[in-house]
Amino acid sequence: MPSPETHIFDVFIIGAGISGIGCACHLARELPEKTWAILEAREDLGGTWDLFKYPGIRSDSDLHTFSYGFKPWASPNAIASAGEIMSYLRDAADEYGVSDKINYRHQVVSADWDSHTGLWTLGVQGPCGLIQAKCRWVFSATGYYDYEAAFRPEFSGESSFEGDVIHPQFWPENYEYAGKRIAIIGSGATAVTLLPAMASEAAHVTQIQRTPAYIYPLPKQDGLAKVLKSFLTPKQAHAVVRWKNTRLQRYFYLFCQRFPKPARRLIRKANAKRLPKNYPIDTHFNPPYNPWDQRLCAAPDGDFFEAIRRGRASIMTGDIDEFEAKGVRMKSGELVIADTVVVATGLKLKMLGGIPLAVDGELVDVPSCLVFRGMMLSDVPNFAFAVGYTNSSWTLKVDILCKYLCKLMSAMDDQRKTTCVAKAPAATQETRPLLDFAAGYVRRSIKELPKQGADYPWEMTLDYMADLKSLRNRSVLDPALTLSTAEVTNHLIGAEAA
Repeated sequence: MPSPETHIFDVFIIGAGISGIGCACHLARELPEKTWAILEAREDLGGTWDLFKYPGIRSDSDLHTFSYGFKPWASPNAIASAGEIMSYLRDAADEYGVSDKINYRHQVVSADWDSHTGLWTLGVQGPCGLIQAKCRWVFSATGYYDYEAAFRPEFSGESSFEGDVIHPQFWPENYEYAGKRIAIIGSGATAVTLLPAMASEAAHVTQIQRTPAYIYPLPKQDGLAKVLKSFLTPKQAHAVVRWKNTRLQRYFYLFCQRFPKPARRLIRKANAKRLPKNYPIDTHFNPPYNPWDQRLCAAPDGDFFEAIRRGRASIMTGDIDEFEAKGVRMKSGELVIADTVVVATGLKLKMLGGIPLAVDGELVDVPSCLVFRGMMLSDVPNFAFAVGYTNSSWTLKVDILCKYLCKLMSAMDDQRKTTCVAKAPAATQETRPLLDFAAGYVRRSIKELPKQGADYPWEMTLDYMADLKSLRNRSVLDPALTLSTAEVTNHLIGAEAA
């Protein structure tokens, strides 16, 4: 593979997580003539799945939809561990020739567009120092989490606690918790994953939550997938199960949104069925918001409830007063005794990996940009990014975005154009944050996000089936897009340049 600093690439993909690997596979499959490379700041692929090392780390979505549409999910587990997901990503990268095009320990620190040449110049901090790398398109696959920092509130009296305090994002390697009393502060997907995983070895696990969350039991394995694999090819079985699960996800989301009271009763019934008799469900499993106002947490095979039923875990709902030497004191006066406190208090957002963008020397104010088709910033040429669904599997959206990007680049080649800009509508329209979602990590970072408009193509859609129909039926060259040809690179369209 040519060096990033000596070659002009058609596309640089920033990040080798599930979005970056997916984009690379789409380029390899659909635009084999294009030159591209991945710039990855870390020492391995996987992104989130390589970063997090806490006990039980797993998907919160079924892998028949969280995997790629073009590569069947082979494991019998629909809710899968980080290890299984990493193996799947490595297989995909090897199968489509991506592995050899990943530049590890290459962190992009700046991105500057030059309209005269029609090229991006990336400042890249590599193993040998700062280099400059040039390309025609940038695809940011950095997700929206800050890998270096997490949301970590300080609690009164922490210094007096005699045990360990750990944030899941920075889990110590080989941390020994067997036989210890564990307190987990938080009620999101991380806490719901940690509790049953640690309960099997810990003396006891107590989840401390200020307010409850919705937790729904899901089968770890997909029954239909098991049946179909006995008489269909892996590709056929994957397609059928993916079709079924995308619709189940969507219909359940719509049911929760349109009929919140029946949805609440359904979830409550599923919880009560798996909890001990006369359990105080109204105290610990009765969120103050409607289902899917925040993301539901999955409990594969009801493992979360099983740990409580067996007496290995318990829940404490209420506000924390302070830490003490032996545990966490609640404002109710109760003391949660603990040897280790895990602060699963959430993540911080960092859009586009925190990389400053500039167009012709002028810094881009990302929060003021509108987002075109969920993937391009208004008035920023030849730049796309990946943000998945918040109400469904992340990768479903990424697949749609990457397919559209390939179609767009192909259409530009057909017209001998080198530059594509999404122009925001001149008339002022209603806007809202890109992630219009009530989760705490979103609300804390709302001012850092670009904006979406009120309707197509500026709306951040959350419906996979509608997005798929749009990809098939709407024109690739939307009227909001302006295409042009840069003078200097006119003769290099579709060709490599040394």
